[in-house]
Amino acid sequence: MHVRPLLSLAAAGAVSAMLASALRAQTPATPAPQVTVSGVSYLQYVYQLKDTAGHQNNFDVTRAYINVLGRFSGGVGTRITADIQRVGAGDNSLRYRLKYAYVTYTPTGSALTYKLGQIHTPLLDWEEALWDYRMQGQMAMERGGYVTSSDFGLGADGKWGPDKVNMQVGIYNGEGYSGGTGDKRKDLEGRVSFRVMDTNDSSRVGGLRVTAYGQYGKPTSGGKRSRLLGMVSYRSKQFTVAGEYAVTKDTVTAPAAPELSGAVASLFGVYHFSSSKAALIARVDITDPNTDVGNNKLTRYIAGASYQLSPNLRLLADLDWLSYEATPTPVQEAVRSQAYFQAQFNF
Repeated sequence: MHVRPLLSLAAAGAVSAMLASALRAQTPATPAPQVTVSGVSYLQYVYQLKDTAGHQNNFDVTRAYINVLGRFSGGVGTRITADIQRVGAGDNSLRYRLKYAYVTYTPTGSALTYKLGQIHTPLLDWEEALWDYRMQGQMAMERGGYVTSSDFGLGADGKWGPDKVNMQVGIYNGEGYSGGTGDKRKDLEGRVSFRVMDTNDSSRVGGLRVTAYGQYGKPTSGGKRSRLLGMVSYRSKQFTVAGEYAVTKDTVTAPAAPELSGAVASLFGVYHFSSSKAALIARVDITDPNTDVGNNKLTRYIAGASYQLSPNLRLLADLDWLSYEATPTPVQEAVRSQAYFQAQFNF
């Protein structure tokens, strides 16, 4: 028998198997797709303090989201979010509509993430994360109808430092997710935030920050739409204080309609008691829809106290009072001063 050749072949086979095993160990396995489902809802009881017809009050579900997030190999991600909406037009029941539906791509080692679809606009998602009480109601710029939280478009998010610099920019249809796709006219929107001093909050909104936001475009009807906003904010684990000022310019149909110039200012703060799960909140929003004329300014005061009952349930009791520079109509008078008991739960 030719034993030596057989032994040589066996040894060569064993070496080849070991080399193949080593190469497989060095080659990273393709990560399995990850799909997660989460949700958040805002519930409330509201009591009208100024309602001369008998102090109307009611329970409501003001918001409910279902989020489906996907993470895939190659830096690809997806998100679909359904949002609650009242049907209206004789049917006051609740139904879901699409809030977000987009795909993301983050190149390996890149600080930028690209998004395409029905995506976040640059300001509101960031500002709501700073305020952290979306359950109470809309931010000043959204309540005034100047910005929206979601729109159809293409954009990019970026962060460096980490989050010493945080930015988002995109080109959008401009009519918002509830306004349809519009026409050929588009809006360019962008936000950049610089952390100039660190605190014990290292999140994207933490620290002492200077933030700027800009938007320029043309509405479907023609004309011009522009917003410029500046903000200074400070956030630690115990305190949040922020102040912003924005100027707006709008024309509905060019060139016939005159330009409408507006201004929005907002100041808000949150104090977390260090020894408990309780916090105090306060906010003042001043909206002047037309700075060229007087007697049309609106000032909203918000104050309340919250308690984090569990990681999945937060409670809030607050007062919301709206002051009119002009004499309010009977309808405005009835709903301008409200007491709320609100709850936010998530899973």
